[in-house]
Amino acid sequence: MLSIIVPVMNEEGSLRQLWDEILAVAQTAVDGFEVIFIDDGSTDSSWQIISELSVLDSRISGIRFRRNFGKAAALTAGMRAAEGELILMMDADLQDDPAEIPEMLKLINEGYDVVNGWKKCRLDPWHKVYPSRVFNWMVSSMTGLKLHDHNCGLKMFRSDVAAEINIYGELHRFIPVLAFARGFRVTEIPVHHRSRQHGESKYGVRRFLRGLLDLLTVTFLISFGRRPQHALGAVGLFFFAIGMLGLGYLSLIWLLMHVVPVFAAEPIGGRPLLAYSIAATLLGGQAMSLGLLAELIVAYTGNTNDSYSVAERVSCNSHHQAAAESAATM
Repeated sequence: MLSIIVPVMNEEGSLRQLWDEILAVAQTAVDGFEVIFIDDGSTDSSWQIISELSVLDSRISGIRFRRNFGKAAALTAGMRAAEGELILMMDADLQDDPAEIPEMLKLINEGYDVVNGWKKCRLDPWHKVYPSRVFNWMVSSMTGLKLHDHNCGLKMFRSDVAAEINIYGELHRFIPVLAFARGFRVTEIPVHHRSRQHGESKYGVRRFLRGLLDLLTVTFLISFGRRPQHALGAVGLFFFAIGMLGLGYLSLIWLLMHVVPVFAAEPIGGRPLLAYSIAATLLGGQAMSLGLLAELIVAYTGNTNDSYSVAERVSCNSHHQAAAESAATM
């Protein structure tokens, strides 16, 4: 079964056409499917249309937020409500083409866990295209997952992926990265990108800046999320060592000034190196202390199951059960 999750924010002009396109493709591509519309605080008649569609077809359901909480929250609500073994997330503005569903399913059947769309021929203005290319290059370089279009809204993945990743803020664009870090197989496929027919784009320049901050967050999470002391402690040790070297040098100068009468030097109290060394030592100590506190938080409040991901299980009981079932059919 395929669960299609569609976040909605003032898309009254496209919802009916989107459903018609999904219906035409999904009912022939999969044995069963459902469509979950999440109204993320729309101020137009989007929710009314979703309600009307749900009455016409039982495969349609809707979730309405009290206000706008963001796309990540909408997708999280959809994934919690999804009943399918496969999940497809797509935007409601008709720029994502449901006709891509069969090709994405083929890659899933080949063993991939996440199939990410790639808007190879993108129909967006230049001020969105070029910053997006820079962003995608940075994500690929910093995370190790080489994709052309990390930010494409059209993604298909297994329900196991949804169960193991946690998205908040605007981390929904990093679903392939988070899945890749957990050991899931990720690939991409060129998809047909269509121009917007109704409404206005919800994104602006601030999206690129927030994306850079989110990239730093994701990079830290996948590298040091379960071992924060390795990051904070390394920084702390570096500055602490620099500070101690400076203080050691100044201590040697002070000792020579008081032990060797012929040794003349500028008093250490007026040297900038003293202030810099003390500041570096304090900074290093604070960073290591924060690392220890972070380790305590992870140890006592974190879920230990987050440190690994299980692909399959096998035991002697499962072999005995399989043998019994085989004998019963003979």
